[in-house]
Amino acid sequence: MDRTAGQKRTSGAFLYPPIEPFDQRMLDMGDGHRIYVEQSGHPQGQPVIVCHGGPGGGCSPQMRRYFDPAHYRVILFDQRGCGLSKPFASVEDNTTWHLVSDMERIRKTFGIDAWMVFGGSWGATLSLIYAQTHPDRVQALVLRGVFLATRAELEWFYAGGAGQFFPDLWEQFIRPIPDDERGDLIGAYHKRLFSGDFAEEARFGRHWAMWENALASVEYDGFPGEAPAEYARAFSRLENHYFSNAAFLEEDGQILRDRARIEHIPAIVVQGRMDMICPPISSWRLTQGWRQAQLRMVPAAGHALSEPGITAALVRAMDALRP
Repeated sequence: MDRTAGQKRTSGAFLYPPIEPFDQRMLDMGDGHRIYVEQSGHPQGQPVIVCHGGPGGGCSPQMRRYFDPAHYRVILFDQRGCGLSKPFASVEDNTTWHLVSDMERIRKTFGIDAWMVFGGSWGATLSLIYAQTHPDRVQALVLRGVFLATRAELEWFYAGGAGQFFPDLWEQFIRPIPDDERGDLIGAYHKRLFSGDFAEEARFGRHWAMWENALASVEYDGFPGEAPAEYARAFSRLENHYFSNAAFLEEDGQILRDRARIEHIPAIVVQGRMDMICPPISSWRLTQGWRQAQLRMVPAAGHALSEPGITAALVRAMDALRP
């Protein structure tokens, strides 16, 4: 999920006031990647790590504001290849398992025994996989717009499902791709996003990002403005890289397969009922039978983190988890 999607409709009334980090650093992961990490809020507070969307969306200062700064120690990081992390737009040594390892490196660097994990869209995917890999390190999960990284979800968004509701926008998304390649749009875009021609990669990156961004808000009123070329290229390359490789999971449906590993962890799942990017069925399937999980469906909301109903529900969730 693009970090800029829907932000023009952000309702600041539900958020805590803007704050600045008390710590900012670059962590060297030892394989050519340097990860941007920051901390804000209470230095000795309850730690919570935020997993941004995308992959490739990066963090924004707005993400600090979902947490009571008098209680939470808020940790944001830009995942490999995006935001302030380096090298920018790189897909080398960039998989789900690298990101899980990076989160563990951050936890150990900060001397944290266990923390809460907060993430939406792809960030929810990463949060769930991290928790299933390190269930003893997660105190609670707060998720939004769940994406389970299944073939069915990718086909919904890139094989015409969502396009049935937005035929005009779908036409704009597929128009740059020749007819004989439209049976595999992820593959067709992959070829162009990794062509080696920066101008072509940026152009197709904008097409890729705009299709997703336009569907993020329930109050869609036209394509958002074009993202800067470098950002659009990086976001789209990273997202396409992960989707081309089925999020580097062992099998389709792995997150649901392994849910038993995390059923002892309290979870709050916030889901827009009108989410066209990550339809509610994924959140429903994830939480059914999970006694420690609460599904909070927001009636008139889509996918974007910044939609007022989503924002309010997430802030309430984090407030409720305070002692």
